[in-house]
Amino acid sequence: MPRMRTRGPGFHVLTPMVVAMLTIAALPALSAPARAADQPQWGERFTRNMISAETNLPDTFDPATGKNVKWVVDIGNETHGTPVVAGGRVLIGTNNDKPRDPRHKDDPVALLFNGILMCFDEKDGRFVWQLVVPKLDRMAPPENTSRDILLDWWSAGLCSPATVEGDRIYIVSNRGEVMCLNLNGMANGNQGPFMDEGRHMAPPGQPAMEVGPLDADILWLFDLIKGAGIWPHDSAHASILLDGPFLYVNTSNGVDKTHRVVRRPDAPLLAVFDKATGRYLARDGLKLGDRIVHCAWSSPALGEVGGRKLVFFGGPDGVCYAFEALKDLPPPGEPLTLRKVWWFDCDPTAPKEDTHKYMGNRKVSPSNILGMPVFHKNRVYVAGGGDIWWGKNEAWVKCIDVTGTGDITKTGEVWTYPLRIHCCSTPSISNGLLFITDCGRTIHCIDAETGKPYWTHEAGKPDERVQFWGSTLVADGKVYAGTKKGEFLILAADKEKKVLATVRLDSGISGTPVAANGVIYVATQSKLYAIAKKGE
Repeated sequence: MPRMRTRGPGFHVLTPMVVAMLTIAALPALSAPARAADQPQWGERFTRNMISAETNLPDTFDPATGKNVKWVVDIGNETHGTPVVAGGRVLIGTNNDKPRDPRHKDDPVALLFNGILMCFDEKDGRFVWQLVVPKLDRMAPPENTSRDILLDWWSAGLCSPATVEGDRIYIVSNRGEVMCLNLNGMANGNQGPFMDEGRHMAPPGQPAMEVGPLDADILWLFDLIKGAGIWPHDSAHASILLDGPFLYVNTSNGVDKTHRVVRRPDAPLLAVFDKATGRYLARDGLKLGDRIVHCAWSSPALGEVGGRKLVFFGGPDGVCYAFEALKDLPPPGEPLTLRKVWWFDCDPTAPKEDTHKYMGNRKVSPSNILGMPVFHKNRVYVAGGGDIWWGKNEAWVKCIDVTGTGDITKTGEVWTYPLRIHCCSTPSISNGLLFITDCGRTIHCIDAETGKPYWTHEAGKPDERVQFWGSTLVADGKVYAGTKKGEFLILAADKEKKVLATVRLDSGISGTPVAANGVIYVATQSKLYAIAKKGE
């Protein structure tokens, strides 16, 4: 159950100096409701389509001269999150390589960096507050077994993108905690019911820290390890899907450090929570066992089919699932099991038993799904294939007719398109065209109706090992995407290939660019860029 405390022993008395700082920090107006041009979650709301209705966006920029660069700020040194923009704030997950608070000292020799969610002012990049989450592998493992150093990757920090509604932030920490935060931080006091922020951000074995105006305000928290029995792997990565009172969360349950054992074969891969309280409401019930190839990193999408809402989930077994969405809050009790409506095996001839004996096999292996499914016009578009680190090179995009029920593997496929090699990304669909990146340094433009290819573009040099981990963003007639080598590309979103700009940034890009209020936001490993058209 969520760990909550009432105002009392967990409440921290602020010193006069801190009260003065808090007063100053609270002088600007508190966050406003999300505007129509905000980007309050990763991808389009519900459908997860990687598009934006923003216009008047730049088709080039230059960090060296400042051309079309509104502002740029330092973050950590390893950043895999995607920015989210809402209520005048920009949120990005990173690590604590460049501490904003000297009290939080990491161990750079051991590369044990705290997870950080940074909050900046949208206007000028001013630092507002941060959530600090100590590493899970500094803490007791989930059970009394040998320590698993891959529960929370050493330097990865906080990887999950936030989801924002009003002044509430919903996010999954690097410790596998589903959290609700106040968008204002501590600027309007510690709101509760969770009141133990000082203990939560303190290293294990250390006394609770004094809460100050630059700290996050946690409203409620649910620990997926203790409360749902998961075994996280590498880094928790989840973009929470918000539907009315419900939060749908992929759990990042996966293999252990051997990459051959699933310690929690029956643990949920998709869980549902009450957004108001953090109460655990429902789970998928798939119990995939060792069919989990690596980890459940694909976040869910939502769509309405035949008058009912369906939740689409890309499984770590290479199968795309559809569940009936919850309609009403269930009474207190054990979590419900979501009703499975259909399933589509994206790789039906792949091994289904003893899957981990194929680890490291680049020719034969099971498939998994890392990017999100996208719902568009009664179809789901999903990419997957062999695992990027441990599986075969084969990868593809599938288009699925979602109007069926049961096993639609043989009847649901509309088309399939082969990618060059491994794929981590989510498609962008705009004006009948589908754009997607792969780990073979290629951007693809495909006909969304038929799967017919129009063009490809290769990033970097032919002899370079260039990967796209993030997805494309389509906005204002342009395609934006960045590579792990730090190359940022802008192309025309058209059937005819036209490269508008190639910009070399300071370091690699793992996340996806986003557009909000006339600005493109791009996070590299160590900086966050706000890019907008400016006068000469």
